[in-house]
Amino acid sequence: MKFLIVFAALFAVALAAPRPDAEILKSDSDVGPENYNFAYATSDGVEHQSSGVLNNVGSDHESLAVKGSYSWTDEKTGEKFTVTYVADENGFQPSGAHLPVA
Repeated sequence: MKFLIVFAALFAVALAAPRPDAEILKSDSDVGPENYNFAYATSDGVEHQSSGVLNNVGSDHESLAVKGSYSWTDEKTGEKFTVTYVADENGFQPSGAHLPVA
């Protein structure tokens, strides 16, 4: 299960990797056996932070609960967009002022 936490953290960072022309302004991470935290910011206005914790450790019902947010700045308008999310046994639950609500 430790591998899953490390893999999830690295996968999230890889998916949200900055553009090649952006410089990394901040990069912090702390990965433990039952939790992780990471945050980064780039010169093109991208920011991402996330933390996860393993629930029900040692049981048949282990699950990873993740909370975080990511944001970016629109190159044309300069408007900043932010998505806050929770991902747990109930799935991925994003929220943001620019996202439609059911």
